[in-house]
Amino acid sequence: MKLELRHLRVICAIAEAGSVTKAAAVLSLAAPALTAQLQRIERTLGGQLFERDRHGARPTALGEFVLARARVLLPAVNGLQDEAARLAGAGAQPAADGLGTYRLGAINGPVLGGVVHRLAAAYPQAHISTYASWSAEELAELVFAGRLDFVLAGACGEASVGRSTELAWRPIAVAPVFALLPERHPLAGRGEVELVDFASEHWAATPGDGCFADCFAAACAAAGFTPRTMYETDVGGCIDLVQAGDAVGLCQPTFRPAPGVVPVPLAGAPLRWRHLLGWHPHGPASAFADQLAGFAQAAYVDAVRRSPRYAEWLSRHPRFASGHLAAA
Repeated sequence: MKLELRHLRVICAIAEAGSVTKAAAVLSLAAPALTAQLQRIERTLGGQLFERDRHGARPTALGEFVLARARVLLPAVNGLQDEAARLAGAGAQPAADGLGTYRLGAINGPVLGGVVHRLAAAYPQAHISTYASWSAEELAELVFAGRLDFVLAGACGEASVGRSTELAWRPIAVAPVFALLPERHPLAGRGEVELVDFASEHWAATPGDGCFADCFAAACAAAGFTPRTMYETDVGGCIDLVQAGDAVGLCQPTFRPAPGVVPVPLAGAPLRWRHLLGWHPHGPASAFADQLAGFAQAAYVDAVRRSPRYAEWLSRHPRFASGHLAAA
């Protein structure tokens, strides 16, 4: 893992709050998820940043060194972002009743391509740019700073997303999480599989900074087991691990078919993912939020149609099907 600005913000938040638990509340994260993120940061930097006990978290000597640098770097970068956003905004001109530019940020998901296609068709003269990240928190920060107009992000269960109180968020869809299996797996042909049937398996999933890992662990605990190793990697890496039989993947039900792997529904949908559109409520993009939300929902419907196994699952679960787009 490479050190990023969002990691420095995490370190500063913990130092300012005086504990991981309090910092997690400020950052709208679950405490275990923030603890895991801090541990990854400490491994990247090569040492412990905080001494943690029941009284809170206190910076170590290494932590004080990193904090000193972070408190110089972060304000400088924020100033750069603000100035660049102002300059970019000053040069943007309206295009046929739309924005001159559409700057879209997105985490891994099935919606972005369809949104870009619809935007390009509706506003041929507009400039459309995209930015990808594993971090919904980072994307929300970029929208808040004026560097992105919209963010297509997600969260599991009812968890909030970064900048949840400062940005406007519109639900696009709610989807179950499926298991991704090798075609030769004995359970690959089932209509649904119990989560506990994978108790002896390793796991693979794309990374993120929300509480999905905690929700997954809780779902496994409810099923009566503790999950084995979780490999975090990109989509290609997950597919490779599943194809080789080294892990069961966790994927969205709209997963595009790939050679040698099959998405299989989990009985009872113990894990759910909310697709969301976010924007700054006081920015110029807010006037087009309803239109973007419509494009995003239509793109999701297209993704469902391209996923026969998911469409078939929805036909067998009418209560879920009636609500998975209702919020939008």
